Amino acid sequence: MHRQRTNSQKGFSLIELLIVVAIIGIIAALAIPNLLASRRAANEASAISAIRTLSSVEETYRSTAGNGTQFANMAGLLSLQLIDTQLATATTVGTAKSGYVFGVVTTAGNVNFCAGAAPATVNTGTRNFSSDEPGIIYVHALGVASPPTSTLGGVAFNN
Repeated sequence: MHRQRTNSQKGFSLIELLIVVAIIGIIAALAIPNLLASRRAANEASAISAIRTLSSVEETYRSTAGNGTQFANMAGLLSLQLIDTQLATATTVGTAKSGYVFGVVTTAGNVNFCAGAAPATVNTGTRNFSSDEPGIIYVHALGVASPPTSTLGGVAFNN
């Protein structure tokens, strides 16, 4: 005669559940740093693109409203709708665009400019970027939420 259990239990034991949780923890520990690095890389690519845009629109401004000789700050670029509001207002940590803070400064007489981008926090980027009149993108050492200092024509200025 076959005896049947009256107290049959279905499900997982505590050991089995702990093993599954440990495996999930190991996978997360391996995946999260890569995910964060990918996010930083995407933020930096977005910042480089925005700096390239700022450099291009500065040349557009100079050849149109700047009478061939003058550049504009962010407000001037926004007033002519050469940049969008999100980029123009990304000047503080609270309004950062893709984890970066942006700034455009001009020298006396608006004859030179420097566009800069700095990460809002160390988690959103690891490098600063800038561009000036020749349109070259420069990479600077990390300085969080302070667009880089540039020297143009022997005149140092910062944002």
